[in-house]
Amino acid sequence: MQPPFIRAVLFDLGGTLMYAKGAWPPILARADQALADALRAQGLDVDCEIIHHEFKGRLNEYYTRRDQDLFETTYTSVLRGLLADKGYSDVPPKILRGALDAMYAVTQSNWALEEDAAPTLKTLQARGYRLGIVSNAGDNKDVFQLVNKFGIEFYFDFILTSAACSYRKPHPRIFEVALAHWKIPPREAAMVGDTLEADIAGANKLGIYSIWISRRTDPPKSAQGSIRPRATISTLRELPDLLANP
Repeated sequence: MQPPFIRAVLFDLGGTLMYAKGAWPPILARADQALADALRAQGLDVDCEIIHHEFKGRLNEYYTRRDQDLFETTYTSVLRGLLADKGYSDVPPKILRGALDAMYAVTQSNWALEEDAAPTLKTLQARGYRLGIVSNAGDNKDVFQLVNKFGIEFYFDFILTSAACSYRKPHPRIFEVALAHWKIPPREAAMVGDTLEADIAGANKLGIYSIWISRRTDPPKSAQGSIRPRATISTLRELPDLLANP
């Protein structure tokens, strides 16, 4: 199906522009330890078991709720709430941020840029497309650090996270905020993402041209169900030709 006239392209980040190099459980265990160590270094009596069970338990409760109301609560807020219940009600923001940075330093080590990401972004930019990132994430700084780490920040007019705007894909508000940067209607934008329920369903609701990248997705193409992308690609290399020669 021929896409409409596209002036701008929105990208998801995890699973689209970057991928996990290894299994997450050992990485997350190290991240828990790094978070606990950072807090204890500041004199807070919080061990790894508290982080592993209570902090993660609160995060799981929050994940369940946010999947229903699509409202983002930041990791900072969850951590602040846990520490307040432990008797640390006035932890300075600098200490909270430092502890989370220690945790994210571990998780960021497991992310790698897709090898065709930078060449594709370069091609699209050279052809005059406006580019942006729209990412579901519980921490705004983590996303910016990843993009800077990969050296691709200059391709994008903006990086918008659910942590920053409070709404998660597929809520229309996060897409509306993104499009407001360019002052363009949804029909002149495309959304490239790997998650049917968030990226594709959200784009479809608003009339954004949805492009599903399937190489790291579950379910497979044969099990898409009721969420139908306007187009499907297996690699980012296919994207410039799809937009130029449908």
